[in-house]
Amino acid sequence: MASPMPKNTRTTAVVPSEWDLSGLLHHPAQDSEHLLKHLDQQVSQVEVRRPALAPAMTVEGFQEILRLLEEIASLSSKLSAYAYLWFSENTKRPEARAFKTRVEERLAALQNRILFFDLWWQTVDAANAARLLDASGDLRYHLETIRRFKPHTLSEPEEKLINLKNTTGRSAVNTLYDLLTNSLTFTLTVDGKRKTLTREQLSIYIRSPKARVREAAYKELHRVFGGQQDMIGEMYSTLVSDWKNENLTLRKFSEPVAARNLSNDVPDEAVTALLAACTQNAGVFQEYFRLKGRFCGIKPMNRYHLYAPHPADRGQYRYQDAVRMVLDAYRGFSPSLADLVRRVIDERHLDARMRPGKLSGAYCYSVVPGLTPYVLLNYTGEARDVATLAHELGHAVHGMLAAGHSIFTFHATLPLAETASVFGERILSDALMAQETRKSVKQGLLISQLDDIYATVIRQAYFVLFEKTAHEMIARGATAKDLSAVYLDTLRQQFGRAVPVPDEFRWEWLSIPHIFGSPFYCYAYSFGNLLVLALYQQYRRQGQAFVPKYLNLLATGGSKSPEAILAEVGVDIRSALFWQAGFDTIAEIVSELERTAD
Repeated sequence: MASPMPKNTRTTAVVPSEWDLSGLLHHPAQDSEHLLKHLDQQVSQVEVRRPALAPAMTVEGFQEILRLLEEIASLSSKLSAYAYLWFSENTKRPEARAFKTRVEERLAALQNRILFFDLWWQTVDAANAARLLDASGDLRYHLETIRRFKPHTLSEPEEKLINLKNTTGRSAVNTLYDLLTNSLTFTLTVDGKRKTLTREQLSIYIRSPKARVREAAYKELHRVFGGQQDMIGEMYSTLVSDWKNENLTLRKFSEPVAARNLSNDVPDEAVTALLAACTQNAGVFQEYFRLKGRFCGIKPMNRYHLYAPHPADRGQYRYQDAVRMVLDAYRGFSPSLADLVRRVIDERHLDARMRPGKLSGAYCYSVVPGLTPYVLLNYTGEARDVATLAHELGHAVHGMLAAGHSIFTFHATLPLAETASVFGERILSDALMAQETRKSVKQGLLISQLDDIYATVIRQAYFVLFEKTAHEMIARGATAKDLSAVYLDTLRQQFGRAVPVPDEFRWEWLSIPHIFGSPFYCYAYSFGNLLVLALYQQYRRQGQAFVPKYLNLLATGGSKSPEAILAEVGVDIRSALFWQAGFDTIAEIVSELERTAD
């Protein structure tokens, strides 16, 4: 994504590469018990108000219960956050695992005690609900969301059982998946030296300038995950069966993905239109990879070389330099955004250093309004890590801009959750393009940009298409081998003749955490990226006049439905034409890349 920084580049200060969690809990055991005791008292205050719940109750009484529920949610979120962040530092640490399990169990029990409020709220007649909604202020959309789930809500005893079951069922299986996959090691011979690597370390070689190394890295990745097919496959079957039993059998959703659509508050037809646009435009990326093979000298092109670096993009980036590049890019777009990014770094809420046992990948955790979010990376010094830094810090500024909302409404709904993160990557790419005059480097930047768009649009959409088929197959008794054969067929449909896919890629799905932990989550990436392409076109046309509009969109958080928020900026998510416009923009970038050959 950029030309290599000179080795002697200096920054004014050393940037901490590990986070400080003391802003959540100073002494985990002592502080958690204090918080849990306070939570118990707050829950008891809600419980004693249960007899007063009635459709005709006063606005003041309703608002007091909402205030208590907000405090409970905030304290619970801080405890949950600490448990997950501490676990993420080292998934092999027994104390962190035990703490995470204990917190999840205690919070589930407390949540069960206040479950009656949501169930009561769903039964309130329309006239009284409208009266109370009019007095609910920022909580209006949250309360409307609770009522939206009414057709799929069970009785109070059943809902309590599901909450308890999830802590020792779905949640426990997901923890086991994280434990297993983060403890896997890989062996690779590079320059005559045999190395034992974590997955994050292996991923560096998947992007090696050397074709043989890329191929060997992928073969080792799939050898190891393929060797775990029985264990991981059984985990997946268990999770899918649990999803089916709860959402189809008990909650009566029409299909597995419909449960995710309702929680996202996205119409089923919008998701159908999005996925259809992705399959119809797979050819855009097939053409791109043909070009990439030509420009990067890859003969023959195949799936091993998808993320091969461009010759102008093979440098390493010191962490301090990456932070500076991202800060400069954000500042060029909006100084106020750059100040928020700076706060994440200055408050030591960013953990970037790779360590054995550390959770793989990257994420941003926005805990409560007003608390600076926490960001986890596994920084290896590659160009893609600079883009990941811009991405995750985009999530952070989104949460910070929405800090004026309630704990229930400051989190963006999932389809909009990727808006600020992907926009941040575009800001970085544009800033680097603007300061480059060398054709070869511009070509490298365009290739990096298209690699990112591929990985976050088409690749994610095809994960969801595979999931839809997999859920149907598991209901009929399919095995991991059956699923792997279908996954390979899906990959080959995606790439057509442009990118041959070797057989061992059948095991790739075993290594995709979102498929296990968050069924059908991945279409949010496709949604968010195509949306950002549309928004970024507005920015290029309008210049700085667009910036306040964009910041207002982020500041809305999750206080309105995605459809309503986007309608304010002229976007119709049900329209096939809107999604196609995103792909038209991608096609323009591919054409721009092709022109660099002249």
